[in-house]
Amino acid sequence: MATMADVARSAGVSVATVSHVLNGTRPVLPHTRQAVLDAVDTLGYTPNTLARSLVTSRTRSIGLAVSAISNPYFTEILQGVEAAALEAGYSLLIADPHDDPRHERKVVQFLHERRVDGMIVAPSAEPSDLVGYLRRHAVPTVFLDRLVDARAAEDGAPGDGADGAAASPSTPCFDQVCAESAAPTALLVTHLAGLGHHRIALVAGLPGLSTTSERVSGYREGLIAAGLAYDERLLVSGNSESAGAERATADLLALPDPPTALVTANNAMTIGALRALRRHGRSVPDDLALCCFDDFAWADLFSPRLTAIAQPSRELGARAVRVLLDRLAEPDRPARTVRLPCAFVHRTSCGCPEEPGSGTGATASSTLAEKGTAS
Repeated sequence: MATMADVARSAGVSVATVSHVLNGTRPVLPHTRQAVLDAVDTLGYTPNTLARSLVTSRTRSIGLAVSAISNPYFTEILQGVEAAALEAGYSLLIADPHDDPRHERKVVQFLHERRVDGMIVAPSAEPSDLVGYLRRHAVPTVFLDRLVDARAAEDGAPGDGADGAAASPSTPCFDQVCAESAAPTALLVTHLAGLGHHRIALVAGLPGLSTTSERVSGYREGLIAAGLAYDERLLVSGNSESAGAERATADLLALPDPPTALVTANNAMTIGALRALRRHGRSVPDDLALCCFDDFAWADLFSPRLTAIAQPSRELGARAVRVLLDRLAEPDRPARTVRLPCAFVHRTSCGCPEEPGSGTGATASSTLAEKGTAS
């Protein structure tokens, strides 16, 4: 294998100059830079990343822990993370915590033992052990999609210290990146109410997740804004998965006074709800209007086409990488939470007629008024 010294001899420069060109650590004259790159190409030189990591204490790798990688939403997030990491010269190590707090703790430790420079994690509904491990080992981390309660992240949680005590003030806080959840859900509710629906149900996600609590809050805010009474029987849990949503929707249909409209809180639960409706011989939107949180590639292919809230999945992943790189560059900077706006994609499952010009391949969408904020 060619070495850096071989490249230096071929290009007629010092080894230090080769290092500056390859690592971008100092400006180099254009013709000298090109000579080095030509020598690298001719000799087939590959940098020894292991040796470099021993010198710099950096591996230029990022650990990504997200559940349900097969879910189109997280798949798009992964694409955003991967593209942004590659652009910045970082490799990616991926693990699936399966939304299990114990497994989550294990995979995060696995990634940490691989000496990743930092992590991007979509936390489970019970992240106290996760937070404790990350704080105890001072791992630069960005929480993605799901927020961790500020008290757990800043004031300590069970397991934070070796003796269960809260972490010291010098331990790091965590940056967080997510999409808006409450206001977009409220918009779906008020949209359905504006179409004349008075009994609007919500199939909510897994209890304990910030996305679930925020979408439930948005649901209730939407009812208040529309002047509708809250009926606890119309709020059911689908546990963020298809089978759970199918059971929950069947329970709603069995009510003496079933809903006339339904909001599903993620794409997997939308599939489950549609299965239940088909199994019970109900059609959308004639028997029950449907709006869903999460848009996905084939939502436009359903009949009727699904009215949805579209999250900026790829941008969420890319932004998480940029926030993590900022943290690596400035370890002492204040922690921040970044929220990105969603888009309302107006189709026909809500009961609205097809909009002019929105043919088979198109959707009418608008960005919600809420803007991404950093705090």
